[in-house]
Amino acid sequence: MILQALNEYYGRLAKQHLVPLYGFSQEKVSYVLLLSAEGKLLDVQDIRSTSGKKAAPVSLIVPQPEKRTAGIKSNFLWDKTGYVLGVSAKASVRTAQEHQAFKDWHRQCFAGSDDPGLQAVLAFLEHWTAEQFLPPLFSEEMLDANIVFRLEGEQQYVHERPAAVQLRAQLLAAADAQVGRCLVTGQSAPLARLHPVIKGVNGAQSSGASIVSFNLESFSSYDKNQGENAPVSEAAAFGYTTVLNHLLRRDEHNRQRLQVGDTTVVFWAIAATPEESTSAEVLFADLLEPPAEDQSEAAKLHTALALVAAGKPLETLDPQLHEATKLYVLGLAPNASRLSVRFWITGSLGQFARVLAQHYQDLHLEPTPWALEPPLWRLLYATAPSRAGKAKAEDISPQLAGEMARAILTGSRYPRSLLSNLLMRMRSDGDLSGVRVALCKAVLARDLRFKGLDKEIPVSLDKESTNPGYRLGRLFAVLESIQRSALNEVNASIRDRYYGAASATPASVFPMLLRNTQNHLSKLRKNKPGLAVTMEREIGDILEGLEGNFPKVLSMENQGCFSIGYYHQAHTRKKRDTADTNEPETAVIEDEQGA
Repeated sequence: MILQALNEYYGRLAKQHLVPLYGFSQEKVSYVLLLSAEGKLLDVQDIRSTSGKKAAPVSLIVPQPEKRTAGIKSNFLWDKTGYVLGVSAKASVRTAQEHQAFKDWHRQCFAGSDDPGLQAVLAFLEHWTAEQFLPPLFSEEMLDANIVFRLEGEQQYVHERPAAVQLRAQLLAAADAQVGRCLVTGQSAPLARLHPVIKGVNGAQSSGASIVSFNLESFSSYDKNQGENAPVSEAAAFGYTTVLNHLLRRDEHNRQRLQVGDTTVVFWAIAATPEESTSAEVLFADLLEPPAEDQSEAAKLHTALALVAAGKPLETLDPQLHEATKLYVLGLAPNASRLSVRFWITGSLGQFARVLAQHYQDLHLEPTPWALEPPLWRLLYATAPSRAGKAKAEDISPQLAGEMARAILTGSRYPRSLLSNLLMRMRSDGDLSGVRVALCKAVLARDLRFKGLDKEIPVSLDKESTNPGYRLGRLFAVLESIQRSALNEVNASIRDRYYGAASATPASVFPMLLRNTQNHLSKLRKNKPGLAVTMEREIGDILEGLEGNFPKVLSMENQGCFSIGYYHQAHTRKKRDTADTNEPETAVIEDEQGA
C-alpha cells in the first residue's frame, strides 16, 4: 500500500517534470570538467552555490548512482574524484582501483559509439593521470566532490546528450534481472535485486538507507534471495525511492517534510489538479506546524480552524481546497541501515482538518500560554526533562512521539503514558509550563469524551468546580501567592518544595501548609489588610467545596486537574495584581519562552 501510493505519486510528479525520469536522479554536484572535442581538459568550473555562508553543491539530474557498499562500482558519466580522477582525501590502493574501474566501465560502454561527447570523455580518461591533479586548475577543496563533464561550446552536460541518454536506457534494459510479477504494479517486469537508497531521514546513515532489503540467509524464503523476497520491478523501485527522496529533500521551501522527535514525517496530496494538491498540502502543513512568523498565514490558519469548528466547508476559505482531497502521511524512523515505518495514515483533507481542529480545541487553555497554536514538536519538548527551562530533542521518547503523532492525526485517544509522563516531569523539575498544563487538559478532555461522560475540564478558572484535584490546585496557588505577598524575597517557594507531595498526597502536606500560611497572613494584616481579607476569603471558599477533608491520595486524573486548577488560579491572581499597582505581583507560571 505504501509503495503503491508512492509510485502513483511519482507518476504524477514525473508528468509535471518535477522528478527525474527512470534511470536518473537528483544528486549533489560541485564541479564540471570542460573538455575539447579531442578530450583535452580546458577548464575546471566550480558550480557550487554561494548563496549561503559556505559554498554548497548544487542538485543536478544525473544518471542514477550505483548502490555501493564495500564493492567498487562506477556511476555513468559522473562520480566523485576518486573514480573520475583517481585522487581522494584518503589516498589508498582502493582509489587507484576505483579510477581504473571507472575507465574500464566507460571504455566498455562507449565501444562502437561515434558521439563526439562520449568520445571526448573517453579520450580524456585515456590520457589522464592522477599526477596531473595540480594547481591552478585543481585544489584540495575538490577532493571527493562529485564531478560531471561538459563539451566546449555546449550548454548541456555530456550525460544529457541524446546519445548518452539512449545508451543509458540500453544499459538498464540489458541488466541481468529476473523477470517476475511486481507487487507494486501487478505487471510482469524485470525485478530489482537491490532498491535505490533513501536519503534525508534524520538519524539514518548519511549514505542512505532502505525500506525493503534482505541481506542474510535467515531473511530468505526457500530459494529466494534479496529482492526476490519482495518482488518489485526496477521501474517501481526507482519510482518510489525517487519520489521519497524528493519529499525528504532538505530545502527551506519544502513544506512536505517535518520532524517529530526521531521520526521524519512526509506527506502529499492527490487531487484533480496540481494547484489543488498544493493548496491542500500547504493547509495541512500549516495545521501541523502553524507558521510563527507569517502573520497573514497565521490569520488564515485561525480562519480555517474556525470554519472547521463551525462545520463549514473548506472551499469557503479557498476555492482550491476540497474536503475530498486525498492525503497520505508517512512517518519514517532510522533503524541501522534500514528505515522503520513509524506510522502510515491516509484520509481526506476534511477528515484531517477536523481531527486537528479538535486537537487544538482540546489543548485550549485560558489564559492562553502561546501566541499561536503549538506545533507537535513543541508539545513533545514538554514531555522531556527541563533543565534551566530548556529541553533536549534526544530526551524525547521515540515511542511517545510516534503515539502522539498517530493520536493527533487520527483523532484517537492520546497515549496513556503522556499524562503520567507530564505529571512526573512537573514533580521532578518543577517546570509547570503552560504547554505541559494544556497537554494535561487535552488528555483529560479527550478521555472524558471517549468515555461518553457528561463532564468537562475547565478551560478557564471555574470556582464552581467540585473536582477535588482542581480545588486543591487552586488552594495551592493561593497559599503560594500569600507566601510571595508576605515575604519580599523567597529563595524557595512552597511550589519548589511541596508541589509534588501536595499534588499526589494532599493529606500529608496541606494541613502543615495551612498552619504556616497563618504566619504569612499575620504579616499581610499589618501591611496590606485588604489583601489579607481577600486571601482568607478565597481560602475559605475553596475549603468549603472540599468539605474540610483532604484526600490521602489523588489519582493521576485528579493530579492532572490539580495542575490545571493551579494554573488557572495563579494566572487569574497575576492578572488581578497587574491591574492593581498597589499590590505586588504574585506567583506566575512560566512557559518555555520564560526564564
